[in-house]
Amino acid sequence: MSPSETIRALMVEYTRPWKLLALCIGLTLLIVGSFYYQAPDWDIPISFIMAGFAYLTAPWSMRVILERRWKYFPLMLFWTWFTVDGCYWIYWHFKDPVALQLMRDVNFPASLSLYGMCGLVWYYQGSLKAFLAEAKEISRIWQ
Repeated sequence: MSPSETIRALMVEYTRPWKLLALCIGLTLLIVGSFYYQAPDWDIPISFIMAGFAYLTAPWSMRVILERRWKYFPLMLFWTWFTVDGCYWIYWHFKDPVALQLMRDVNFPASLSLYGMCGLVWYYQGSLKAFLAEAKEISRIWQ
């Protein structure tokens, strides 16, 4: 597959309505959570930053692991770390280093768990209709 075909295929996946809806639901929950929990390191900008990076990298990271694409494993580790901790560190280092120092060690496991869940949610490559048809077929086979 040529680079232009790869980019085109990625853009199709990133613009699927069901994936964008899932992203919007997740962002809404993050924003509501930032008001409800009043954690010193949880605000609206970091919610958008981390959710955006997760949307772009989590399904690919999950694909590297599940499809055993070991040559991409080091790059996958970098993008996972950057999404879960790197962008968080950069943001809070400049915004409020005290909040970073207080919360970084508890943010990592929570963010890594959410990253993995996002990777599973967005892993499927196809329309929601195709996903439901495949799920129905699999459930029919298992009966």
